[in-house]
Amino acid sequence: MTMYDNLGRSRGTDFFRIGDQLTDEERDYWNRARHFVEDEVLPVINDHWERADFPRDLVRRLGELGLVGDGIEGYGCPPMSPIATGLIHLELHRGDGSLGTFLGVQAGLAMQSIAMLGSEEQKQRWLPRMARVEALGAFALTEPTHGSDSVALETTARREGDTWVIDGTKKWIGNGTVADVVVVWARDVGDGQVKGFLVSRDDPGYDARRIDGKGSLRSVWQAEITLTGVRVAESDRLPGAESFKDTARVLAGTRNAVAWGALGHATAAYDIAVGYCSERTQFGKPLVSFQIVQDKLVKMLAEVCSMQLYCLRLGRLIEDGQLTDTIAALAKMNNTRKAREVIAIARDLLGGNGILLDFHVMRHMADMEALHTYEGTETIQTLIVGRDITGVGAFV
Repeated sequence: MTMYDNLGRSRGTDFFRIGDQLTDEERDYWNRARHFVEDEVLPVINDHWERADFPRDLVRRLGELGLVGDGIEGYGCPPMSPIATGLIHLELHRGDGSLGTFLGVQAGLAMQSIAMLGSEEQKQRWLPRMARVEALGAFALTEPTHGSDSVALETTARREGDTWVIDGTKKWIGNGTVADVVVVWARDVGDGQVKGFLVSRDDPGYDARRIDGKGSLRSVWQAEITLTGVRVAESDRLPGAESFKDTARVLAGTRNAVAWGALGHATAAYDIAVGYCSERTQFGKPLVSFQIVQDKLVKMLAEVCSMQLYCLRLGRLIEDGQLTDTIAALAKMNNTRKAREVIAIARDLLGGNGILLDFHVMRHMADMEALHTYEGTETIQTLIVGRDITGVGAFV
C-alpha cells in the first residue's frame, strides 16, 4: 500500500452535525452507499473511466444493495425519504459521477416518469425490474437542436388507430444504447402537446449510436437516437403525460438529486485535498503546515458545509410538499457552482499530481462539468430564479 492509497475515502465533513438530523433508516442508506463506494467503486473506477467502459457489475450491485428507487412507493422499490435519496446520490457521486448519473437516469428520470405518469400495468411491468436493475431505463427528451429549450422539441408522434408513429432525433440520452425501456417525449401532431411513450431499443426504426470522445462522465454511455417510423401501441403511451408541464414535473424532482450529487463531488475533492496535503511533504514540511494551504482547506470546508445545509433543507421541503421550481433551481445553481470552485482548489493543491487519475481529482473536475450543464446550466437556473424574484421573464 502506498501513502496515497486511501485518497477518496471519507474523512468526515459533518461539522454542523447533520447526521443528528437523520433517522436510523436514512443513516442506513447513507452507510450502505458509502461502504459500496469505498470498498467496491474506488478500487476500480479509474480504469472504467479511462477506458470509457460502462461498469455493469457496479450498476447491478446498486440493485442488489437496494439503492435504486428515488423514493417511489411500492412496486418493489425500497422505501426511502427524500433525504435518504439525496444521501445515496451524494455518496455515488463522491465515488464517481458516471454511477451517480446512471442512478439519476434510471431512477430519477425513467422510473419516476413511469411512477408519476404511467398506467398501473406499466408500473407493474417495469418498476420492480428496474429497482433490481434487471431492466435498464432511459429518458429521451433532449434533441440535437433543443437542450435548455427542450419545451420546443420537434420529435413528433402521429396516432394511427391504436398505434402511435414516432419520428425524430434525440441527443445526450443516458443509457440510450443499453436501455430495455426508453421514455420518449414527442409532440402529438393532433393537438400539439408533448406526450410520453415507452419504446424498446429493439423496436424497428429505433437507432441509437453511442456518443464517443467525451471528456466527462466517461463511464456512463449517452446516445444520439434516430426514430424513424417507430410504432408504439397506445398501451405504451404514458396516460398521465398530457403536456410538457407533466414532463417538467419529472425534471423538477431531479434537480434535488443534482444538488446532492454536486455536494458529493465537492466532498470528494475536499477529502482528497486534506488527505494529500497531510501526507505530502515539500520544503521539509507537510503541506498542511503552511498557512496558505490551511486557508484553502478551510474555505473548501466552508463551502461543503453550506452545500450540506442547502441539501438538508431541500430534502425537508420535499418531505413537506413545498418544493418549487425556484427552490430546486436555486439549490442546483448554488451547489454546482460551488462544487466547481471547491474542486478547482483541490486540483491546485495537488500540483502536478492533480491531473493523474490515481488521485481522482481530475476525474471529479471533468465530471462536474456535465453536472453543471445537465438539468439546465447555471445560467438557465439563474433565469428561473430571477423571473420569480423580479416578476420579469428574462428569456424575452
